[in-house]
Amino acid sequence: LNSASFYRNINNCMSSAALSQINSLINKIDNNMAESKQNESDGSIQCLMMGNPLLDISSPVDEAFMKKYDIKPSNAILAEDKHLPMYQELADKDTVQYIGGGSTLNSARVCQWMSQQKDFIGYMGCIGKDKFGQVLQDRTKEAGVNCNFMIDESTPTGTCAVCITDKERSLVANLAAANKFKIDHCSGDKAKKMIESAKLVYTAGFFITVSVDTMLMLGKECQKANKPYAINLSAEFIVSVFKDALLKVFPYVAIVFTNEDESKAFAKANNIEYSDMKELAVKISKMKSELKKPRTVIITQGCDPVVVATGDKVAEYPVLKIAKEKIIDVNGAGDGYVGGYLSQFIQGKDEATCVAAGTYAAQYIIQRAGTKLEGKPAFVAKES
Repeated sequence: LNSASFYRNINNCMSSAALSQINSLINKIDNNMAESKQNESDGSIQCLMMGNPLLDISSPVDEAFMKKYDIKPSNAILAEDKHLPMYQELADKDTVQYIGGGSTLNSARVCQWMSQQKDFIGYMGCIGKDKFGQVLQDRTKEAGVNCNFMIDESTPTGTCAVCITDKERSLVANLAAANKFKIDHCSGDKAKKMIESAKLVYTAGFFITVSVDTMLMLGKECQKANKPYAINLSAEFIVSVFKDALLKVFPYVAIVFTNEDESKAFAKANNIEYSDMKELAVKISKMKSELKKPRTVIITQGCDPVVVATGDKVAEYPVLKIAKEKIIDVNGAGDGYVGGYLSQFIQGKDEATCVAAGTYAAQYIIQRAGTKLEGKPAFVAKES
């Protein structure tokens, strides 16, 4: 995959109308935006999330569009040369929107929103020194997330094509600057404070395509501090194409988030035999570990029960169904679930409350276009 040439081609093929829309968006956010400053906090947080910050280029498309560019519904992939022309088509659509995103940043925003606490979440990732990067910084701060971005001055901020069909989104990501994150960024004073102060560290599986050494370092640091390191399997291609890298990190992972399809792909890649999702969750939980406590595995299954396994202990949690007509966009459900679950886990709530919060956040997200958060969450945690 050639991310640099991919981004240049997108810029070249965008219509003037699309570029005008982008500039208009940026001007609305801050007409006098100077170079953004990082949050002034010293880095003291309760949870650190690290991932690939992207600017989403989003529009509804039809089945012919999906077939033309060989895109599967509700799938997430990295861009290849064959995908380049679709950006011109998306940019030319009257329905195109530009939204700050990236899987882990979405989870961070949801977790911060669910907590309603200052400096609850910290976030690190790499962006370019450009207007798109300024948009992402501004949106992150507006969400209350304590950001500590690495800035790559030679590479543009990453983008993601979001192809919407009916109630599903398919993502084609060009990581660009997000792909430039280096472990050295974690040596800065604020980064070290974030890693040290966080009660939990989380990275989506997508980050493994960028910096395995950073993920491994985070896992080992969490092990030393006796605090959990959590990951998300994120997509089927992560568990197959990046299987070896994932298995290096896995012994240090205390919490695994995954959905039914990803967990099945993980089982296939690792030759795990199972009769049902409960057995699969237990077997993933009991894979090689360097931790003192059993690994927790959370498998979501849409409207079917959530499966949670910790060692031999496994439970199912029913999910209240939402009327089909209320569902707008299902693809951000996983990001929302992680944010909701961790918002309670970090505060020491029991498993049932964490699952309920995850389900609430996921269902909130799928009833909106993208991860838009409004007002305060209606979720109320049970008193422990």
